[in-house]
Amino acid sequence: MDKAEKKVYYSEIFHSIQGEGHYTGVPTAWIRFFLCNLQCSGFGQIDPTNPETYDLPFLDYDVSQVKRVEDLPVWEKGCDSSYTWAKKYKHLMGHETPSVLASKIVDTLRTDSNPEGLFLHPVSKQKQHLCFTGGEPLMVTGQIASVGIYEELERLGNLPSSMTFETNGTQKLRQPFIDWVKRINEEVFFSCSPKLWTVSGEESKKAIIPEVVGEYRQLSDKGQLKFVVGSEQKQWDEMESVIEKFIAEGVDWPIWVMPVGAREEEQTATAGDVAKMAFQRGYNVAARVHVYLFGNAIGT
Repeated sequence: MDKAEKKVYYSEIFHSIQGEGHYTGVPTAWIRFFLCNLQCSGFGQIDPTNPETYDLPFLDYDVSQVKRVEDLPVWEKGCDSSYTWAKKYKHLMGHETPSVLASKIVDTLRTDSNPEGLFLHPVSKQKQHLCFTGGEPLMVTGQIASVGIYEELERLGNLPSSMTFETNGTQKLRQPFIDWVKRINEEVFFSCSPKLWTVSGEESKKAIIPEVVGEYRQLSDKGQLKFVVGSEQKQWDEMESVIEKFIAEGVDWPIWVMPVGAREEEQTATAGDVAKMAFQRGYNVAARVHVYLFGNAIGT
């Protein structure tokens, strides 16, 4: 990697499990980039489609005494990771080059049983996973940084066997990123979570871009569509209409349905109903397993 590489803003690097979808339960190193093109302020609101009724705790939160991202709460309304794009939280972000970020990812893997921070764990002999999330990790800065992180891990001889990009599915892939995916042997998994108007408050013309996700599918057959919904019929009607649009673009990935709610309290309120509606229709059911295991905490 060119040592003139540019620094990128990020909010967290941590080691936990994947809590949602295909890789649920798999030990995973995470890097959460700063910046997103969507705000999803409708999550958890009485009427997600009416911004005039929104209550957004992250806007009024007193951040003056907060020193670490991990000390922030998980808000019950609006985007559950608003700190990864809201300007008032930018001073809490880290700012490093991809090479340094790769070293930090290795550091977060270090435990008493894995002192060198290897993706190939010396005890289980199983490869741990790497997840790029956000914010939106496939914004241009995230694409560049992800390739740089991989190349440094490659130089160190310490690569995961698979990598996930948790994306909202709106960002067109740039040629250097495409060329990188085609070059490497490791699996690139696209976890695409389109944001529904009736749930997130994001207008479909901005949040639902099937042709972009179709390009992801052409690049990798490994991926999933993951929808956050409640139990209201209009949300399910919108979801299934959106699914048809993705299928028309050749996106044949498995579909996962996850109950709305960033915190355990909100999930518990609707999870059973949503799960039943999902499996009766033949969809996979996802829960935020990390929330049930570790509570409402950032960095898990």
